[in-house]
Amino acid sequence: MDQAKKIAELLDREAIRDCLYRYCRADEAALRSAYWPDAHDNHRANCGSAEGFIRFALSVFKSGPRNIHQITNVLIEFISSAEAAVESYFTALQRGLDNDGEVRQALLCGRYCDLFHKREGEWRIAERTVVYDWLEEQIPPAVVEAERFGKRQPIGAPHPHDPVYTLKKRRIPFRPDAVKGSEWEAASAVGKTEYTNFAMPQRSRRKPAR
Repeated sequence: MDQAKKIAELLDREAIRDCLYRYCRADEAALRSAYWPDAHDNHRANCGSAEGFIRFALSVFKSGPRNIHQITNVLIEFISSAEAAVESYFTALQRGLDNDGEVRQALLCGRYCDLFHKREGEWRIAERTVVYDWLEEQIPPAVVEAERFGKRQPIGAPHPHDPVYTLKKRRIPFRPDAVKGSEWEAASAVGKTEYTNFAMPQRSRRKPAR
C-alpha cells in the first residue's frame, strides 16, 4: 500500500470513529448525523428504520434523567473503498421512568455490529445490529442528585443544557502579557533563532594564542 492510500485509510478510520462518538452524544442532530436516511437499525426494542429508532431514542432520553454511553474496542475492517464492517463495544448506564412511572436503572454491555457506507466522501451507518452481552438491573440511588453530587458541579444534562454545548460559543482572547518574560517566544516573534540566553555552549570569539 502506497503512502497516499495509507493516509486515505487513516482518514477513513478516523471519520468512522468520529461517527460512533457522535452517536453516543445522543442529541437529535448527533443521532441523525450518524445514520444514513435509509439505514436499518436492529435494537430489539426497535427493529426497522433508523428514523424509527431515532424517534424512539429521543422519547426515552426525555424521560431519562441520567444516561451514560461509552464506546471502546473499535475494530474496522474495510470491505471496499466505500464499505466497512465495524464492531465496537459499548457500555450504557440508563436510568429513567418505566411505563408505571417508577424509576428504573440498568447497566447494559454489548457490541454494535455495523455496516458503514461512504457516500459523497462521508461515512455513516447503513445497517446496525446490537448484540447484548450483559444486562444488570440495578437499584437507583434514593438520594436526590443535588444532594448526592453536592459540590461536584456541573452535573451532566441533556441537550441543550449540558456544558459541552457552550464550548463552540466560547472564544479565548489573545493575551500578549501571557508571554512576557519568555525570551524564547519574544525572539521567535521577530524571527530570531539566537540561543545566547539559554544553556547552550557558545563558541569562543577570542583569538587563539600565538
